[in-house]
Order: sequence, then structure tokens, then C-alpha cells
Amino acid sequence: MTAQTSVSIATLPIMAEAAHQDYPISTLYVVATPIGNVTDISLRALHVLSLVNAIACEDTRNTAHLMTRFGLNKPLIAAHQHNEREVAELLIARLQAGERIALVSDAGTPAVSDPGARIVDAVRAAGLRVLPLPGASAAITAISASGLLNDQFYFVGFLPAKAKQRDNVLQGLRTIPATLVFYEAPHRILDCAGALAAAFEPGRQVVFARELTKMFEEIHRCPLSEAVAWIGADPHREKGEFVILLEGATAEQDAEEAQAERILAILLAECTVKQAANLTAQITGRKKNALYDRALQMKAESGE
Repeated sequence: MTAQTSVSIATLPIMAEAAHQDYPISTLYVVATPIGNVTDISLRALHVLSLVNAIACEDTRNTAHLMTRFGLNKPLIAAHQHNEREVAELLIARLQAGERIALVSDAGTPAVSDPGARIVDAVRAAGLRVLPLPGASAAITAISASGLLNDQFYFVGFLPAKAKQRDNVLQGLRTIPATLVFYEAPHRILDCAGALAAAFEPGRQVVFARELTKMFEEIHRCPLSEAVAWIGADPHREKGEFVILLEGATAEQDAEEAQAERILAILLAECTVKQAANLTAQITGRKKNALYDRALQMKAESGE
């Protein structure tokens, strides 16, 4: 579908099925929108967007463009991370008056690493109905094409921007057996890959899913030890929005982690924090900085 093409959804015979379903008033419709390819929008989403009284959206320009692609025109209400609480009050008043309101983000499912959760929470607290319309999700799209053999995943979303905070979060994820799912912006992807390589075992499989469903989509899987070099080998690999999947911890890795904790605890009883971290690093091959941070945490937990 080109940028100039629009479609009257009423002319699609299959839309009759959507039109015959029930769409209650005084309801907030949480509508997933495409993450890249505009034709990934669902028929049900199109019908609801044509039916509602207004659309609360992360960026009115982006949503206006999406609506134009399908020949739709509805009042748009800016609902982003800086005004969610205020907008929630407006939406609740309109819903109580019997309107139908759609909630969308710029791409994918609202309230998943995107604005929307505060609005949904406020609407529910007001005793009003919230009706979700499933659709595109970058995380699920990446998992489906990764080939990582795990029926569990742990959604982390965006890591903290500051290195120290990011590293602390990563250390807390080391023993999780589920596939770890991260979102990352292009300007931070190289730093993120380096932080992952420093925090986790080099043999873990990592998947970089870039520009999903778009023209330059790329899905690359490799050992974590090769991640930084792969990104750095081509400047185009630092462009676009990323989903990163990291293989979960194995039972062997859990045992190694527990052993390092035991060694660190024993040494802390006899040595300074720095000495205990250095010796544990030499014995186990673990990162010294991470062990030092953990030693400080253990000292604080013991009240010493």
C-alpha cells in the first residue's frame, strides 16, 4: 500500500463481520497499531477507529498519518508520558457521557514500554470498561523469529540510560532462566551490547531484531561474545528501533552463580570488600566490578 493509497473499510465484505459485533459505549478501546508495516493493522482495529468518538494518541501527527492511510478522520487527543494523568480525567468525563474512546501509541500495543498504563488504570478506577484489541507487538514478533528454544520470556523493556543503573539491573537478571527481552534505541545500541557482554556469559545466544516489519528489517543471532563486533562492522546496524533477545540462564550457570556467591560470602568474613571481590574474580572468572557491587550489597544486607 503506497502513501497515496487509502481504503474505504465499508467496501470490504469481510468488514461486515466486524460491524456485526458489539461495541459498548462508555468504553476505552486499547488498540494495537502497526510497528512498521501499515497493513499489519487488524480489521477489528480499523472498525473501532472508524466508530469511536475520539482517539487518545501518543503523537497526534503519527496517528493522523495512520488514519489518513485508511481514509479515516477522527478528533485526536494528545496523550503522552507528560500529560497522562490530566488526559485521563478528560477521557473519563467523556466516557461517562457515553462516548467510545480509542487509546493508541505510535506503534504496537499501548502501555507496553509506551504511554497508556496510567490512563487505563484511571479509567478502571472510575469503574469504566477497558476493552483491548490485540495486534502488533515488537517483542512477540522478535521472539517468534528468534529460534530460541524457551517457552518462557521475561520482558525487561528499556534499560536505564545511566551506565551504573543499567549494570545493576543486568546483574539482577543473570540467573533468570527465561529469555530476556529488551527494547533499545539506535543511539544506545552499541553501549547496550557492550553492557550485556560485560554482564553475561559470552556463550549465551543473543538476537538483534532491527526495524521489524519495515523495508530494512534485520534479525541476527550470534553468541554474545560476537555482538559488539557485529554491530560495529556496519554503521547501518546502529539505525532503527531494536528488540534484543538474550538466552536465559542454564542450570549450570545458576550453579556457577551460587558458587561465586558462596565464595564471596566466605571471603567477606576474612577480607575487605575489595580483596574479597578480587579473589572471587580470580577463582571464578566472574567480572570483578560486578562482584565488588555484590559484596557491598551483601555487607549492607548483613548490617555490617
